[in-house]
Amino acid sequence: MTDRPLDLAAARILVTNDDGINAPGLKLLAKVARSLARDVWIIAPEQEQSGASHSLTLSRPLRIRKLGARRFAVDGTPTDCVLLAVKTILRDHPPDLVLSGVNAGANLGEDVTYSGTVAAAMEATLLEVPAIALSQHYENRRAIPWKTAEAHAPKVIKRLTAEPWPRNTLINVNFPAVAADKVNGIVAARQGRRKIGDGVVERADPRGRPYYWIGPLRDEVPDMPGTDLHAVTEGKVALSPIYLDLTNGPALAELKKVFP
Repeated sequence: MTDRPLDLAAARILVTNDDGINAPGLKLLAKVARSLARDVWIIAPEQEQSGASHSLTLSRPLRIRKLGARRFAVDGTPTDCVLLAVKTILRDHPPDLVLSGVNAGANLGEDVTYSGTVAAAMEATLLEVPAIALSQHYENRRAIPWKTAEAHAPKVIKRLTAEPWPRNTLINVNFPAVAADKVNGIVAARQGRRKIGDGVVERADPRGRPYYWIGPLRDEVPDMPGTDLHAVTEGKVALSPIYLDLTNGPALAELKKVFP
C-alpha cells in the first residue's frame, strides 16, 4: 500500500463519500484536503448512498456529471465513484491518496461492513491507492459537531501519511461526539462490536398494506477497552486499520488438518 511517507503537498488527493455530492461532510473534507494539498479532486455519488456497502453497479450504465473544475457527480455507488475516478476521470494521473467522508455518523464495529464511506476506501485499497475513511459521531443529528472533524482531521491525515502501513489495509477514522476542544486524544483501536438494524419496525400504508423500516441501532454500551467503540465513547479519535483479507487464519489452519 503505502511503503513510504506521502508528500501531501505534492500529492493528488481524491475526495469522495457516501452521503452524496452536496453533503456538508464532503464539503468539509474537501476544505481539509485543500489545506494539505494543491491537487484535490471531488468525485462523489449524485445521491445519498448510505448503507450501500461495497456494491458495484453492473446492471445499468453509469453517468458522470461535471459540476465544476475537479468536481464530478456519479449516478452510482461510492465504489463506482472510486473505480471511475481511478480508471476513467484520473486515469492519466491516478490519485496518491483517497479520503472518504466525512460521514454524518460513526462507522464503528460491524458498521464497516455496511458503510459506503468505508467501501469507497476499500475500493481504493483494492486499486492500490492509500485510503482513509473518516466519520463524525453525533448524539443529535440536528447538531452534528462538524468542527471536531474539521479541527482534528488535518493532523490525523498528516500523521497517518507520514508512516507506512501494510498492503490491503485502509484506515478507518472516527471522531467522537464532543466539541473540538474536548477531544481526549487520538488512539489506535481494533474494530469493536455493534450491530445496526436489530429492530425491524412494521407499519401499514393508507391501503392497509404492510411495509417495513429497518430499525435503529441496538442500545449502545461501551465496548471492551481497546476497541473503536470504547475509544469514541471516551471522547477520543479512533484509528482502526481494516484489513481486506477476510480469511480466518486459525480456522484455515484447522481446516487444513481435515483437508490437507
